[in-house]
Amino acid sequence: MGISPSRSLRRQSFGLAVIGFAWVAVAGCTAKPEEINVPISSWPGYEYFYLAERRGLAERYGFKLTTSQFADPQEIVHSYLRGELNVAQLTTVELIDICARKPERCPVVVLILDESRGGDIIAARNGVDSLRDLAGKSIGTTFSTLGPYFVSRALQSFGLSLDQVEIRNMPMAEMPAALAKGTIDAVAFYPPFSDFAARDGHSRVLFDSRQTPGEIFDVLAVDPSYLHSHSAALAKLVKVWQDAHQLAQTRPKQSIGLMADRQKVSAKEFQQAERGLVYYGLVEQKEMLAPGGVMERNLKSVQKVHEDLELVRIGAQLPSVTNRLVEAALR
Repeated sequence: MGISPSRSLRRQSFGLAVIGFAWVAVAGCTAKPEEINVPISSWPGYEYFYLAERRGLAERYGFKLTTSQFADPQEIVHSYLRGELNVAQLTTVELIDICARKPERCPVVVLILDESRGGDIIAARNGVDSLRDLAGKSIGTTFSTLGPYFVSRALQSFGLSLDQVEIRNMPMAEMPAALAKGTIDAVAFYPPFSDFAARDGHSRVLFDSRQTPGEIFDVLAVDPSYLHSHSAALAKLVKVWQDAHQLAQTRPKQSIGLMADRQKVSAKEFQQAERGLVYYGLVEQKEMLAPGGVMERNLKSVQKVHEDLELVRIGAQLPSVTNRLVEAALR
């Protein structure tokens, strides 16, 4: 974009790998391609698997990609905990919650989808001019731990804590109207819901994730047993993600338009939201996902904040991290 990475989308060079796939007929029958389902909630960085599905990008690798839509990330968390999903697009904050609730399904991080640097936002109704003004007031967050985590980090910068505000859990889709009506003092949300609120002019941004760099990552997480039994297909899924980003670069109008339509925002609003994200190429991710790398350090740091906020018990299991799928995708 030509803007500082802390404010904007930073793309690495996504190579478009093209691998021919030969159908193998056994006893006169064609093998049914493997299917991987990826859940999607409304967040710009999650839309690339939707783009890949709509454009048939998995076909060249010999598997079927499907996506399922969820209204809220917390619905994905619950569905994963119930064993209905093997793959999830979530923040590292939400993964800490999953591991504390169900250690046997504590997921493995296999891909970094994006880092939020401006995408996550705290906005307040008109009349609330700063974070200091939120003492004693109500803040709407989603039912996941991401909201309280982000709000706590924002409040800390002004010497406040969560026990000095009233946290109200509410669906993110209700937040723009609640701000406009003044039934809530502030909310923690992100695009496209923050875009909806910005349109009516009844709120102002007080804080965003540019002020917490290196903390909020969205990742592709996989159930450990599913990873063990489907590692080859999952490595192809990583390639498909890479190809989707390449497609968005080479055919931006059609690609951005498709993803924006699913989120019910304009192409301009979608691109504006992506300026608050950082995307990392696979070469860079190989190091970030390595033992002792950025992702392992992030998970430990996020868990420590969770423990301090008493959102999880001390010593709960941490998600695992592997760069094996990225390495396989690079070969």
